[in-house]
Amino acid sequence: MNFTDVFNAVSAHKRRHRVGRGAGSGSGKTAGRGQKGLGSRTGANYLRGYVGGQTQLKERLPKIGFNNAVHTTSYLALNLAFLDQNFADGEVVEIATLRAKGFTIRRGDLVKLLGRGELAKRLTIRVHAVSASARKKVEAAGGSLELLETSAVAGLVKPDNA
Repeated sequence: MNFTDVFNAVSAHKRRHRVGRGAGSGSGKTAGRGQKGLGSRTGANYLRGYVGGQTQLKERLPKIGFNNAVHTTSYLALNLAFLDQNFADGEVVEIATLRAKGFTIRRGDLVKLLGRGELAKRLTIRVHAVSASARKKVEAAGGSLELLETSAVAGLVKPDNA
């Protein structure tokens, strides 16, 4: 193979394609700009994100921003029937003891005591919220309730005396 075979003198000096120089030039009349529309006009200024008539990318992407679900408070339901089965008379029911008895509570979860089931034991219960029926049943059994304070910052939970 020769060095002269690699570089062809004809293709090395290709002429510039001159648009808009008549119908016979190959790119005359509309000069490669199509028929009508913004791109065919002189001084065309496309807006950022313009994709030529199809739905823009910013409209195809999901909307982000305000979500009201962030501002809601959700509680784990703790029923009296669970306490009656798993705790002995006189015990203290709190987050740590609930975890030890197999009740799944993650860091930052809030617990609400609900009145489903019966309670026949005197328990000291420390939870974040209590329903009215649960409060009546606990007090009727001779137990006591203490509400834990809930912190609005990052869902952290701290007791009253902290």
